Amino acid sequence: MKFDVLLIGHLDKGRIVRGEEVSDFVGGAVYFGGIALARLGLRVGVVTRLARDDAWMLDEFRREGIEVFPIYTSESTGIENVHPDPNSDQRRCYFLGFAGTFRPEDLPEVEAKLYYVGTVTTGEVDLEFLEAVARRGPVALDPQGCLRRRVGRELITGEWPEAEDALKLVRYLKVDDREAAVLTGEKDIRRAAEALSARGPKEVVLTHQGGVLVFAEGGFYAAPFRPTSLAGRTGRGDTCFASYLGRRLLGDSPAAAARFAAALTTIKLERPGPFKGTLEEVYELVRKL
Repeated sequence: MKFDVLLIGHLDKGRIVRGEEVSDFVGGAVYFGGIALARLGLRVGVVTRLARDDAWMLDEFRREGIEVFPIYTSESTGIENVHPDPNSDQRRCYFLGFAGTFRPEDLPEVEAKLYYVGTVTTGEVDLEFLEAVARRGPVALDPQGCLRRRVGRELITGEWPEAEDALKLVRYLKVDDREAAVLTGEKDIRRAAEALSARGPKEVVLTHQGGVLVFAEGGFYAAPFRPTSLAGRTGRGDTCFASYLGRRLLGDSPAAAARFAAALTTIKLERPGPFKGTLEEVYELVRKL
């Protein structure tokens, strides 16, 4: 089988707490990113680990035409995202469950133009696994889970001991502003993106509350998010990175892909769940941003 993108990562059988409102949800980079990529018309596969009792989480992939390669485990990964202020970008994350570390033998015998590793929690991937993926082809990485550490039940952003070796394996890297600062010590997002690129990735996609910044081919390309609400805040970075990667695979320049990703993400931010809009909506918004 041949795919445009093979996504690898845990699904998040999670919970969102916004002020007094509590709701269960399905999340993770492979969920938000996979559906966004499928909506771009790309052939998408997903490799994930989860409990067999939670196989219902795979149904939406299949409805979107995504091929799924599940590895069944004793429990699914779960994270509770707590937003004390419903209108704030700030959140705290708490551990609910862990589906286990990916092993090289979890990779199916398929081909892809791009291998997208989207992590959500600590221990999800290690250097051995990333090396196995890199032997298959170009790697896109969201290292959110690699940077997370458990302190009691809470998941906090901290150091990533394997970063130096891992980043050398990566072509496309996605971080948010806080993760970029942890990895580089730079609070200025442009200096942080450039510093990360110097460690291996050819293209760095950095998301923040106001939009997306891309460092690629020696230049910076920025585009804003302009949502009217943050009802769909969870999955912002996953959606932005996936839509950027998709447009790059479809032939867009980094600048054009950044603008498209910002427009698509703006629409997603206004609606809970993965991106379910139309490409016509995105193109219309691109002209306005």
